[in-house]
Amino acid sequence: MNLKAFFTARTRLALVCAVLVLAAGGGYLALRNGKTVTTYRTEKAARGDISSTVTSSGTINPVVTVTVGTPVSGIIKSLSADYNSQVKKGQVIAQIDPATYSALVEQSRGNYLSAQANLDKAKVTLVDAERTMKRYKDLVKDGSVAVSDYDTYATAAASAKASVGAAQGSLAQAKGAFDQAKTNLDYTTIISPVDGIVISRAVEVGQTVAASLSAPTLFTIAQDLTKMQIYATVDESDIAKVQEGGNATFSVDAYPETHFSGMVTQVRNAATTTSNVVTYTVVVGVDNSELKLKPGMTANVTFVAASREGALKIPTSALRFRPKAASGQKQQPAAKLETGQKRIYVLKDGRPQAVVITVGIGNDKETEVIGGDLAEGADIVLEEQTGAQAKASTNPMSAASGPGMGPPPR
Repeated sequence: MNLKAFFTARTRLALVCAVLVLAAGGGYLALRNGKTVTTYRTEKAARGDISSTVTSSGTINPVVTVTVGTPVSGIIKSLSADYNSQVKKGQVIAQIDPATYSALVEQSRGNYLSAQANLDKAKVTLVDAERTMKRYKDLVKDGSVAVSDYDTYATAAASAKASVGAAQGSLAQAKGAFDQAKTNLDYTTIISPVDGIVISRAVEVGQTVAASLSAPTLFTIAQDLTKMQIYATVDESDIAKVQEGGNATFSVDAYPETHFSGMVTQVRNAATTTSNVVTYTVVVGVDNSELKLKPGMTANVTFVAASREGALKIPTSALRFRPKAASGQKQQPAAKLETGQKRIYVLKDGRPQAVVITVGIGNDKETEVIGGDLAEGADIVLEEQTGAQAKASTNPMSAASGPGMGPPPR
């Protein structure tokens, strides 16, 4: 390589290195001069309808549910109703094998007839004893018989009278046993006590049911599925907002896009404590004319405590916003607010400014403004957002390329 080519290559290499150094320095300065930009997410204060609500959950049940059982034990001989069967009052829905109870009826009938015969016999004996006693009484007056003989027959008459009383008692016992046997026989035929639909069946044909201290449940019948009710649990902190006659809306998982309506029919005073949490049961009446709702469904209930039309409202999240203090500055304590007052921030000239308002009803999303210096359409600050926007840096390699800037020749 000659001397001229050598110096040309060195010159090009020096130029490339100088460009790289300048580009790196410029990038560093650009990063140092990067600015932190603060922006705010806002929403305008607007007028509209608002409601104060309480949320809860509960279970849907028929208004009237009747459990059908039997006070006698035995083997299920037949079933005349199943799940979802429509039944009428007095309709036979099951039969327990009556053979044993029929035999008991016949046995108690025999005891009853025997007791009746014993009573009749005792009455005849009493009539005879009283007749003999009367005859001997007349003979005693005439002196034909001794007084002791009269006493003997008088005692016999009194004994016969007592025997009649005992026979009457035995007859009453036999009749009671006979009636009980007939009643138990009637109990082997299970009938529906109401018009309705069977929602539960707990027995099968051939199964033995045992009635001991309580009657076993064989069927559960809902009297009317077009009228349902929800048993909702409400926390003690919210129960004062729920009143009888108030409106409620709810949804179920089976129809997530459908909102059903109901009315509070009862707020029960009995409290339930679970893990130190006190709740109360609220009953909501529901119209189920379309039969979409089924017993046992879980309902997500919203109680409407109060509502306003055309109210000035703001997002509830605005009540929680507080601007960050500037770097190196101490946050100044805010002035004390009166009851019902809240402090929010409105965006003016790119900066949040505090505004004191008086709030009314509200829910998790919106809150009513009933007083204060807040204008409709004002930009309510919800969140502060910051981010670093650095100046565009130059790619060092792009500065090293260009016409006539190739690798040094070999």
